[in-house]
Amino acid sequence: MSDHAIHIIGIDLGKNWFHLAAMDAHGKLIYRKKFGRNQLADFIFTLKPCIAAMESCPGSQFWGRRLRDAGHTVRIIPAQFVRPYLKSNKNDFNDAEAIAEARSRGGMRFVALKTTDQLELQALHRVRQRFIVERTAVVNQMRALLIEHGIVIPVGRALFARRLPKILEDVENGLSMRLRGLIERLRRRWLLIDDELESVSGEITQVATDSELCRRVRTVPGVGPIVSTAIVAAVGTGTAFRRARDMSAWLGLVPSQYSTGSKPNRGRISKRGNAYLRMMLIQGARALLIHMKREQSRMGLWLRELEKRSHPHVALIALANKIVRICWKVLTSGNEYQPFQERPKMS
Repeated sequence: MSDHAIHIIGIDLGKNWFHLAAMDAHGKLIYRKKFGRNQLADFIFTLKPCIAAMESCPGSQFWGRRLRDAGHTVRIIPAQFVRPYLKSNKNDFNDAEAIAEARSRGGMRFVALKTTDQLELQALHRVRQRFIVERTAVVNQMRALLIEHGIVIPVGRALFARRLPKILEDVENGLSMRLRGLIERLRRRWLLIDDELESVSGEITQVATDSELCRRVRTVPGVGPIVSTAIVAAVGTGTAFRRARDMSAWLGLVPSQYSTGSKPNRGRISKRGNAYLRMMLIQGARALLIHMKREQSRMGLWLRELEKRSHPHVALIALANKIVRICWKVLTSGNEYQPFQERPKMS
């Protein structure tokens, strides 16, 4: 059958080899093909425009842009939504067919294509988080080495940093010269990571200052340079979501549901979607929870009433949920956040 009958191609991405499954408008498999990297780059420009579907994975954004530039309609599908359509044993061609089958479903959900600026901003956040994880591992290892010799330091990285020089200088604490040297190496590694972390954080702050989208999001209470850039890197202008609740649900900040027989059962938050962004938003909400002056805005009054009847953790998540919804409105409307002032009291 000729290429003009192709409606959907499912592409199983790899490092060097790519497997394609082509379907017509009725969902019938037309052919399967295997391409190398350069072969695929040439093939997509010879293929007549159709729907190109891929799993969300490293490389999907790159190939999504290449396919879009070749005139195709690109759909990137989360991996967990493709898995149910795998009919038989798992192999590359069956994976490609499952991707095409998943795309043929009208209610399927997709991952939006990101701009190169978003990908670079996302990379900055990933590298920053990598430094944070590495620093935590170094500090924990230093603590463990000291505990084995009876030296216990209370929790807190700043307190540990202040006490460590005195511990290394104390000749009567039982530490050998070799162990002191090892801990001193870890200390230098810690300081180097701090320098790298400060440098990357400075780059993120500069992006937050230069980007119009980030500046607009930073007008929302509880959102600073780190959170604003993380939001823009993940959702861009927010137009992938029809309403604010959809963005909040995508981040897993709404209750999970198990409903049957017209009886709604709601549980804890679903914790779906971008775990890093959800963590950043909750941290911003926690800071706002501590420092917000409740009597100066409508949000503060709402929060004060919520705290009276809810557990502090519930109030924290509810505040993070509200921040997300406001961010969606700010992103999609093109306007800065305008807080509602406290209603005047009636005499």
